[in-house]
Amino acid sequence: MSRKAPNGTKSSVSADLFSSSTREPTSPLTNSDFTATVSAITSAFGDPTRRAIYLFTREALNGVTASEVSKKFSVHPNVARHHLDKLAAGGYLEVEISRQNGAGAGRPSKHYKATNPNQSLEFPVRSDDLVLSLLGKALTLLSPQEATIMAEEVGQQYGQAMASGLTGYDAATSQRSLRSAMQAVADALTAHGFAAHADQRNNQLRIVNNHCPFGDLAIEHPVICAVDRGMVKGMLTALYGETNPELSSSLPMGDTFCATTI
Repeated sequence: MSRKAPNGTKSSVSADLFSSSTREPTSPLTNSDFTATVSAITSAFGDPTRRAIYLFTREALNGVTASEVSKKFSVHPNVARHHLDKLAAGGYLEVEISRQNGAGAGRPSKHYKATNPNQSLEFPVRSDDLVLSLLGKALTLLSPQEATIMAEEVGQQYGQAMASGLTGYDAATSQRSLRSAMQAVADALTAHGFAAHADQRNNQLRIVNNHCPFGDLAIEHPVICAVDRGMVKGMLTALYGETNPELSSSLPMGDTFCATTI
């Protein structure tokens, strides 16, 4: 069923956008994987205006700016930028920074382009059992301290790479608040299968993951949780500055979800 965007454009996502892959899955999709994937897709496309913006963007050969989206959909530029950044956090858009000819020393323009205009959305939250099994075996060869340090370093490096891909030029220049940076981190984690959200409890900000894409490996080898902590630290370092994330709850500790407190 179609719904109308503010400018009267139909905002229903075309069938090819949500068509699933015809390939046979490499492993069964569990209920938790399905839930995490739906959460990621809903975060990106749950708003009808955002769906229309995505379709508009992927049809633009040279990408779009927040100003162009603002005019097209009759929304405030900040609202347009919010929708575009949500789509970028999910990996559906890439950000390019350019300065127009003749422009002064003002802030460069951000152009958003579809990462793959012809992509079909399938269920990407599926772990490779062989690689994870190999990782678990490798971790047993290290001392707990060495394994934790290695896992956090790997997570931190990956988190910094994720943040760089998400924000481009802004990773080094933007002045985000800690709360907005944490929300960006939660969006990026959700797109990677963690079904995450940011909240505040007992006067502390935290990121809660309602799904663990590492599955049973994290239960068998709790050191894997250091990867999660490292990803959060790496992204926050790039988006905000130095922080000291601490794991306050986790599935291996018997909790029903994983939470990283800042």
